[in-house]
Amino acid sequence: MQDSCQVYLLPIGGTATAALAGLLHESGEAVCGVDSALYPPTSEFLAELGIPVRLGWDPARIPDGLRQVIIGNAVPKSNPEVAAVLQRGLPYTSQAAAFGERFCRGSRSIVVAGTHGKTTTTALTAHLLTGAGLDPTVLVGGVPCGGRPWRLGRGGWTVVEGDEYNTAFFDRGPKFLHYFPHFFVVGNVEYDHADLYPSLDAIVAAFRAGVACVDREGWTLANAADEGARCVVEGCQRVVWYGETATADLRCLRWDTEDGRLRAVVAWQGDRFELTTPLVGRHNLDNLLAATTCALLAGAPPSAIVTSAATFPGVRRRLELVGEAAGVAVVDDFAHHPTAVALTLEGARARFAGRRLVVAFEPRSLSAARAEFALPYEEALSRADVVLLAPVYHRARLPVEQVLDRTAIVAGLERRGIRARALEEGEDAVAVLGGELRPGDVVVCMSSGDFGGLPRRLLSVLREGA
Repeated sequence: MQDSCQVYLLPIGGTATAALAGLLHESGEAVCGVDSALYPPTSEFLAELGIPVRLGWDPARIPDGLRQVIIGNAVPKSNPEVAAVLQRGLPYTSQAAAFGERFCRGSRSIVVAGTHGKTTTTALTAHLLTGAGLDPTVLVGGVPCGGRPWRLGRGGWTVVEGDEYNTAFFDRGPKFLHYFPHFFVVGNVEYDHADLYPSLDAIVAAFRAGVACVDREGWTLANAADEGARCVVEGCQRVVWYGETATADLRCLRWDTEDGRLRAVVAWQGDRFELTTPLVGRHNLDNLLAATTCALLAGAPPSAIVTSAATFPGVRRRLELVGEAAGVAVVDDFAHHPTAVALTLEGARARFAGRRLVVAFEPRSLSAARAEFALPYEEALSRADVVLLAPVYHRARLPVEQVLDRTAIVAGLERRGIRARALEEGEDAVAVLGGELRPGDVVVCMSSGDFGGLPRRLLSVLREGA
């Protein structure tokens, strides 16, 4: 690794950094990287490409002759290899800046931003453009089912998930400021990332900065139904609206869900056509409309969009059915913000109609750890029949009075007639769920982390007992 590597990713195992490594590798760059640990599916992608990866921080083993070190936002300045990079004066940049310079500058870049739905909308937009023959380069912050989170295209289009989270320890601004947007999608804007943004106004200001980056011939695409999106684009001159309102440029005339598929009739510039896609829920209608608007503006014909939307494979950990055993369906989902939790559970109700919904929720992110989200979580989780609350993951990083009160959430849910329980520290969620489940149940495991492998561990136990 030390003799051939020119670009060193520190760390390499995250979805975005592994995707960037794949893009650089496929572009002919000599890439290698390091991480503290590596897990599927990114470990599998990197192995398939033959990209050298070293596990464990060791400044003495940083390769010589590097052209660039790419530092992700998962490592702090105190990381021993980061400290060595700074001390030795090695050239470094962030993952977002490296991707922007290499794959967005000089391209027509479609940046998909918003508090919720970015990953699905990005993956769907890429799928529609690819199906229309526009051959985009793609970077998604999640893994499309049956595919990879990147695609190297030659068509002059780039589709990228525009994360509002910080870029790196040396760049606290949002990643999407590095992507040179031709189209900038504002799907929805709510208060999130309390560790970075002190208020909703700060979030709105960040998204407005993203809108300000749109090139002169580009467009901002905005969700007409979302108050935060409307606030962000207020005063903008070049806005394309999508939604159910009469004045939307891409207008949804009617929609429904049938047999696990979303169906929508839309109008665009005097034409009407019907879209179907294997997604469920009101939130995925917004995602579908956003992706369709991007594809139409990029020049994709409606007929190609209709064909491609019907074959969208979905994204892993977005109501992903891991498997079914003993009559119990086990679902893995990434939702963690209260609004996303609520919308996802409504989608689960539509997909698994008539079945009892058992939710295991882990408050994993720093925002999810905070006390002010207790009532919103109670409201969101009230869409379930049974709720199991895991310990607050980042509780040690906050003062006691600022930590999410799971006891209050459980009490509130029980007052609503919902069975609820807070897991004790060290208590095994699989064992607790095993005593609760019955044939016909659907278990939705929700966390922005790996949740200790809960969905697959639970499925394994259910299969053993079947």
